[in-house]
Amino acid sequence: MQERLTQLEQWIATLGYRDFRLTPASADASFRRYLRLHYDNESLIVMDAPPQQEPCDRFIAVAGLLRGAGLNAPEIVAANLDAGFLLLTDFGNSDYLSQLDSDSEAALYADALAALRIMQTRIDAGSLPNYDVDLLQREMDLFRDWFLGNLLGIDLDPRQQSRWLELKQMLIDNALAQPQVFVHRDYHSRNLMKTAKANPGILDFQDAVKGPITYDLVSLLRDCYVAWPAVRVEALALGFYETVRDELLPGIDSTQFMRWFDLMGIQRHLKAIGIFSRLHIRDGKAGYLGDIPRTLEYLRQVSGVRASMAHLHALIDELHLGDRVERLEIQ
Repeated sequence: MQERLTQLEQWIATLGYRDFRLTPASADASFRRYLRLHYDNESLIVMDAPPQQEPCDRFIAVAGLLRGAGLNAPEIVAANLDAGFLLLTDFGNSDYLSQLDSDSEAALYADALAALRIMQTRIDAGSLPNYDVDLLQREMDLFRDWFLGNLLGIDLDPRQQSRWLELKQMLIDNALAQPQVFVHRDYHSRNLMKTAKANPGILDFQDAVKGPITYDLVSLLRDCYVAWPAVRVEALALGFYETVRDELLPGIDSTQFMRWFDLMGIQRHLKAIGIFSRLHIRDGKAGYLGDIPRTLEYLRQVSGVRASMAHLHALIDELHLGDRVERLEIQ
């Protein structure tokens, strides 16, 4: 780490910055780290992305798509792709999650939904990887492998495994049946920054794909880091449906859209719980364990009202996942 920091400081000096200092800017659930470059009463963000694990080319390409659509993604001030360093414009410290008690909460989410509509209607996602069967399967298997297996020590019996496979197939079919659009893949309160102009500032978009229309919407409204009342989530989801219906959803009624939305959320939350478990076990980032109960509750609630997800609801109950997670947190 020190060797890489020295390399980074030398690169910054070659760009003409002299009396600068670096401070931590934010944590990241990957091999990337972010530092804030302070100079002459100004600041920029340095992205340190080891090229073997986190190549920068995807970040640069998707930033171009977002900015080309008029959205507020960071501008790339300088790049050293061989070393894995990017110098970016700074959106500050006010992410959406930190602003949720403010009077501007409704306006913030209106802006986020408006930006999402632009992403889906103005960006040609044809150059992006497809959110295909293999990727959907790998993501859901994180739940079985890292959460059930590695974190809780649970092996599914043959009956449970058969139902798990049926569940995954239904969720894959649900994802592929939807109109395929630009998908940020992590569009939530920690990756949206409150900005004075062109709100929101959009971060962490390098894994964008071409995929289901409801994916980013459910990421935003059934956020793994904050829970809203179900009636509010439904109202916002249906409001978004109305804004894109004519352009992106001809012939699709609101009932079908909300079914897509609910099942897409189950796929995302299975993935998220698996990732939170892996971050704890593999990467030593125990803080994400605290987000598992909220995310598991989404699974329990939605699977309890969607008949096609009854097997998942039963699995959560028979494996006592809620109780196991509570005991895990206490330890």
